[in-house]
Amino acid sequence: MLAIIGGTGLYELNGLEITARHSGETPFGQASGEVIQGQLHGTPVLFLARHGSGHRLLPHEVNYRANVFALKRAGATQLLGFSAVGSLHIDVAPGDLAMPEQYIDWTRGLRERSFFGQGVAAHVSTAKPVSPGLVDAVSQAAHALGIKLHRGLTYGCVDGPRLGTQAESNLLRQMGCQLVGMTNAPEVFLAREAQMAYATIGIVTDYDCWLDDPAQHVSVAGIFALYGKSLVAAQRVLVGVLQTGVPQPDSHARTALSTAMLTPLSALTPAQLDWMQVLQR
Repeated sequence: MLAIIGGTGLYELNGLEITARHSGETPFGQASGEVIQGQLHGTPVLFLARHGSGHRLLPHEVNYRANVFALKRAGATQLLGFSAVGSLHIDVAPGDLAMPEQYIDWTRGLRERSFFGQGVAAHVSTAKPVSPGLVDAVSQAAHALGIKLHRGLTYGCVDGPRLGTQAESNLLRQMGCQLVGMTNAPEVFLAREAQMAYATIGIVTDYDCWLDDPAQHVSVAGIFALYGKSLVAAQRVLVGVLQTGVPQPDSHARTALSTAMLTPLSALTPAQLDWMQVLQR
């Protein structure tokens, strides 16, 4: 089943016929809210607002482990996120949509980055962290609608909540990032640990602050000036994907734990075994 994680401005799915609500309480703490299950354009989906109802949670306050676990427990096999992103490349313009396929985690340890530890050892490969099937499906839907979408980009994730300095913006550019945001790490990596395919539709709001023209520098007011129109375009792309047919999750993501586990299941406590069995589904 496809799970949709709503970012800034996307706190519910218009047209969703709700069939169930799942608790956000998990062994890893409380998720950002309930997981909503329903039918959207005839397709079964799950939905969770990343920042909670009313946007209560800053990026470093989101319990990413609980969010991913709650969605997996509810039946998700793949996640499609929506996120506001800044552009670090002149050709990726504000108002465009952009899909990262690589990530640099530039956060500073305030976030729980893994389900593993505390007596459960695993090392999951994230060399190719994003599902090519999901990216292809979204890209094709955007093309059919005439909506500009960039793909094959690298996303640098920072902690926030402050907006970055010009030096930081230029450093991320030198590191090979074309996008900057505050939410996709560790979300993308936790999805892989939970054996789910993952992709994000980035909604480009600004040029961050690397350009010399101060009028182009990111601001909260500037973000929302373009954001509403771009969010509508992103939701149209989602509808296109659902109407065309959600692809099957790629096998690499769905078998990520098969060669990653070091601790045998027989050595786990009953509580550890319970959550591990959810990740292995």
